[in-house]
Amino acid sequence: MSELFMSEQQTAQVFRTTPRYVQAPGLIERSADYLAPLKVKRCAVLCTPRSQKGEGARLLAALDKAGIDASVTTFGGECSFQEIEARTAELREQGQLDALIALGGGKTLDAGKCIAERLEVPVVIMPTLASNDAPCSALSVIYTPEGATETYEVFAQNPALVMVDTAIVAQAPVRFLVAGMGDAMSTWYEARACHTNPAGMSPYGDRPTLAGVALSQTCADILYAHGVDALEAVKAGQLNAAVEHVVEANTLLSGAGFECTGVAGAHALAQALTLLPEVDHNYLHGEMVAIGTLTQLMLEQDRAEAQRCARLFAQVGLPINFAQLRMSLSDEAAVNTLIEATLAFPFIANMAVEVTADSLRQAFAEVERQGNALIAEMGDQPYGDLHG
Repeated sequence: MSELFMSEQQTAQVFRTTPRYVQAPGLIERSADYLAPLKVKRCAVLCTPRSQKGEGARLLAALDKAGIDASVTTFGGECSFQEIEARTAELREQGQLDALIALGGGKTLDAGKCIAERLEVPVVIMPTLASNDAPCSALSVIYTPEGATETYEVFAQNPALVMVDTAIVAQAPVRFLVAGMGDAMSTWYEARACHTNPAGMSPYGDRPTLAGVALSQTCADILYAHGVDALEAVKAGQLNAAVEHVVEANTLLSGAGFECTGVAGAHALAQALTLLPEVDHNYLHGEMVAIGTLTQLMLEQDRAEAQRCARLFAQVGLPINFAQLRMSLSDEAAVNTLIEATLAFPFIANMAVEVTADSLRQAFAEVERQGNALIAEMGDQPYGDLHG
């Protein structure tokens, strides 16, 4: 019967994300309740020395109170193969675990996924930042010991459980939440490109799902509606509905969105920007993605949406021109590096329009002109507040 409907094998649409996502203030003290379905009796907590003195101590106390035997494994700070293998060997010596809990920022979480995969145990993710959409994903970025991106690891399953204590996230420096907005906003525009392009693929080689596209659009809608209010609340030391909405958008909606649809021009340029040391050493992933999103919209000649997006970025303090990334478009070597690396990024093929060196150069110039005009109109105080 299926032969009546297709003459050749069709690429599957696949929806994937973490099976359980929990978000609330004070969640760290209730963490054992959500570990119960995993039947965790003995686990290890991966975190940095700094986290061990704060969130880590609170987590261990909560687990101990619930009768869960938990030990701490110190993360050295770099998600490199050397660090992953060292921590894996250390945990193997401790005997069988029921789960590994990764508590901290992006590199701790990525390392936790890799270590749990090697130990063949479920990984539980507890982010202390809402700076990107990695927590829910089934992949990790691997770095060299010196901190340069080396490769990626892709896993058969997403994290078994993601728990976000919004009280902890809201206490982090506000720049991290804002960077998360930059990363999350790209999700909708890249999903739109991947879905529009008949050959568009997710990072795993699947066709986008309508559910993924819908989640991606909802993610952007939340950022437009609540991004500024969330920023003001966190700056005032408050945790309100706007913050909760933005944390969910940055973490769950963006994570599920990109995994179920794909990435395109925004992340192609963001990855290229990491090749410029002055940018890579001073800016967060989401800040680079923000410029990537504006560039993608210019490539698509969607100037109305580029204007709308840039206005929000200006209000929350994300960069809206290349100068705010300490880069001059008159630096031909830097521009050529960006163009070559963007065109070499595999998922640039997900763009629904042709991307060339000339179109990139023109898009860069349009982003710069638009950003300069908006700074003249709106000022750059929010950006200055975050970057000194």
